[in-house]
Amino acid sequence: MVKDRSGAGDPVRTLELLWREPGQPAQPGRRGPRQGLSVDAVVRAATVLADEEGLAALTMRALAQRLGVTPMTVYTYVPGKAELLDLMLDDAYLHMERRPADPKEPWQVHVTRVAEDNRDLMVRHPWIADLAVTRPPLGPGVIGKYEYELAAFEGIGLTDTEMDAALTHLLGFVHANALAAADDADHNSRQSQEDWWAVSAPLLERALDPDRYPLAGRVGTAVAGYHPGTIWTFGLQCVLDGLSHRLADRPASRATP
Repeated sequence: MVKDRSGAGDPVRTLELLWREPGQPAQPGRRGPRQGLSVDAVVRAATVLADEEGLAALTMRALAQRLGVTPMTVYTYVPGKAELLDLMLDDAYLHMERRPADPKEPWQVHVTRVAEDNRDLMVRHPWIADLAVTRPPLGPGVIGKYEYELAAFEGIGLTDTEMDAALTHLLGFVHANALAAADDADHNSRQSQEDWWAVSAPLLERALDPDRYPLAGRVGTAVAGYHPGTIWTFGLQCVLDGLSHRLADRPASRATP
C-alpha cells in the first residue's frame, strides 16, 4: 500500500494555492462553477472528511459527494489529491494553537509546550500522523509553525542547524507517540485493555516460562495495561534530559532551572 505523502503534487501549482490571495479565483482565468464554493471550502470539507474517516476514505469523488458537486467541479479548485493534502496540512498547521512564551520561563517549559501543541493537533486531526511529510508544503501555516517552534530553542546554546535537529527529534517523538496512542484508541474502541488482558493473561502465564523468559515475564507483567500517557511523560522527559546534558557545558542566554 502506497502511503499518502506531502509534496507529491505539482510544486508550482501547490505554492500558488498555498499563498493565494483572499478571493483569488480557483484557477487564473476561470470561475468556479458554483457560487459560494472556494478553495477554502474544499479544504475544510476535506479536513472534516479525513478527521471522521481517515485518509483512506478521502478521495476526490467522496469529497465531491460531501460538497454536493461533481468530481470535475472539485478539480477546478484543487488539481488533485496530492495538492489537496498539502493544503489541508498547511491549513491545520495555520490553525494550530500557538501559546505565547514567557521569557522568564525556562526553555524546558517552552519545548514541552511545543510538544504538547503538536500532540493536541494530532488528536484533533489523526490523519496528520498517517501522512508522510517528506517535503512539507511551504505555505503560511508551515512557515508560521516552524517559526513558533524554533523560538523554543532560540538562545539556549544551540547552533542554527542544531536547533532544527533538536526540533526534528522532538517532533519525531511526538509523531511516534501519536501513532501509538491512535492505535491504542482504535484497539480500545473494539476491545478494552481490561478485557484483552482478562482473556490473554492466563494464556501468557502458561506460555511464558519464567526460567526461559525471566525479564520478559517480570517487566511484561509490570506494564500490563500501560497507558500511552505514561509513555508520553517518560519519553518527553528523556528528550529534555538529553538536550540538557548536551547543553550542560555551553553558555546559554536563557536561564535554565
